[in-house]
Amino acid sequence: MTAITNRYEFVFLFDVTNGNPNGDPDAGNLPRIDPETNQGLVTDVCLKRKIRNYVSLEKEESSGYNIYMQEKSVLNNQHQKAYDALGIKQEKNNKLPNDKDKAAQLTQWMCSNFFDIRSFGAVMTTGVNCGQVRGPIQMAFANSIDPVVPLEMSITRMAVTTEKEAEQQSGDNRTMGRKHIIPYGLYRAHGFISAKLAEQTGFGEEDLDLLWRSLINMFEHDRSASRGEMSARKLIVFKHDNAMGNAPAHTLFDAVNVERVDGEPDSPARQFSDYRVTVDAESIPEGVSVQEKL
Repeated sequence: MTAITNRYEFVFLFDVTNGNPNGDPDAGNLPRIDPETNQGLVTDVCLKRKIRNYVSLEKEESSGYNIYMQEKSVLNNQHQKAYDALGIKQEKNNKLPNDKDKAAQLTQWMCSNFFDIRSFGAVMTTGVNCGQVRGPIQMAFANSIDPVVPLEMSITRMAVTTEKEAEQQSGDNRTMGRKHIIPYGLYRAHGFISAKLAEQTGFGEEDLDLLWRSLINMFEHDRSASRGEMSARKLIVFKHDNAMGNAPAHTLFDAVNVERVDGEPDSPARQFSDYRVTVDAESIPEGVSVQEKL
């Protein structure tokens, strides 16, 4: 696969209604927030996980589209596949082969066979050593446009787990629990795609199209009671006409404005139509084109 030859940046907007987009395990799974501004946070790891899940569903482990980082995956077993496929003997002390060509072949085999390594990179030095690679795609944390208010709801379960519990609870068998949500939040994430790093991993145009499809559709296949309704709302892509780029990323991001619509700006937003998204086309430097994928 021929690597992409253009640099890209993108702005991704998504929202959540009555759900928890990314719980914090250090805070009892409360929605993540910035304590200084009360803006909601969603980590880059969370977004990449959803991209991986979508790719796995669409490609169903087609050749070249396996997922390296997945639940209960034994990473050293993944690395061993490269040694077995290439017929390379593993060195002692978990080192890469001294032959630089063989070491490069191992890393390249991993890039060619695993979409997420080709896209996000990986450190593959955990025991069975396949080197490490920087991925062309990087994503920042997503921040909510406005402050969010986490709510804690009480929930009940009518059934019990064991016969002993049934005997101990007379009459009312309800078990109490807690659920954390935010009523509504519109989140904005920024992404970066380096054509120069894509040359090293082989990230190509087909992979790029798959990335856009993943961002647009990943919430449609990630439904759960805890996440409420999550929807991709906008995907604005900036394409440079060369590999090195024609403008700093922050200049392009500043051209995308998200603001409350006229009416009652002091009332809390409860739907996407409470916002207006605009792109200042006149501020886009020469050599950069804007594409609205969603």
